[in-house]
Amino acid sequence: MTGRNAVLVVGSLHLDFIVDAPRLPRRDETVMGSGVAIICGGKGGNQAAAARRHGARTYMAGRVATDFFGDRLLENLTRWDVDVSLMQKAKSGASGMSVAIVEETGDYGAVVVSGANREVEAAGLAVPVDAAVLVLQNEIPEAANFAAAKAASAVGATVILNAAPTRPLSSDLLALVDVLIVNRIEAEELFGCEIRTPTEAAEASERQSAGPDNVVITLGGEGLVYRRAGSSPAHMPSFEVEVASTHGAGDAFTGALAARIATGNSIEKAIRYAMAAAALHVSATTEQRDKISPNHVLELLERGRSRSGCV
Repeated sequence: MTGRNAVLVVGSLHLDFIVDAPRLPRRDETVMGSGVAIICGGKGGNQAAAARRHGARTYMAGRVATDFFGDRLLENLTRWDVDVSLMQKAKSGASGMSVAIVEETGDYGAVVVSGANREVEAAGLAVPVDAAVLVLQNEIPEAANFAAAKAASAVGATVILNAAPTRPLSSDLLALVDVLIVNRIEAEELFGCEIRTPTEAAEASERQSAGPDNVVITLGGEGLVYRRAGSSPAHMPSFEVEVASTHGAGDAFTGALAARIATGNSIEKAIRYAMAAAALHVSATTEQRDKISPNHVLELLERGRSRSGCV
């Protein structure tokens, strides 16, 4: 791993239309909204931007179409100083997009139209020589994820899979994954059990007898459960913040985690850092999120240690 300190994200790019509303509409109901924002996203794009924001040289590999959405998505990554030289560009079709409705409570629902993300070509993927970490999600074909994971594993890079949205995962892919990240809904689907409490999450994490050595089940305001193979699951409580919106919190966590692993942190330290980064993300407005830096995260970590009496 000498000389490897970068993050490669292979995944999706979507142009997100985010609508503020008092609540999600019921079937056949129209609800009057209070605002709209157009944001460059997709789980892959969000995680790449987060990894770069938290200090790692970052590459993005995925697919967009030759359209306005695609141009805007690539321009946004370039603005964050993410290397887009590995991006694939389709000559026809449409780039990915999504619509999210954010409730007054900060919770949300979303619809994703994958577009060009469904056509990421496995044969066109390569791992840069300085990539220490590969990040994958479930918004592109599994064949592309498997090809990227196989190439990254062959050169000793850490493979992180954020298994969202939920879908069946092949044992071949899981065998190449070092860190599996799921929320409680995804964990329920993957492990076949209901998860209502951190204790149930801990029990569920132990059901993954084969595959990733590290399993992270995120629980929103209840923190997360982390299990390393051969060790007992540990519940890590969340930071207390006032929630503005939970939209994108999982991506902020995953990108920050990848960055800290790539730059030399142990996975335990990287997880705690990523939790603080996600806490700042959910407590900030859309405009404020772009300004979150490693220094802000380290300050929150220090405040958390002071409150808990840790030294």
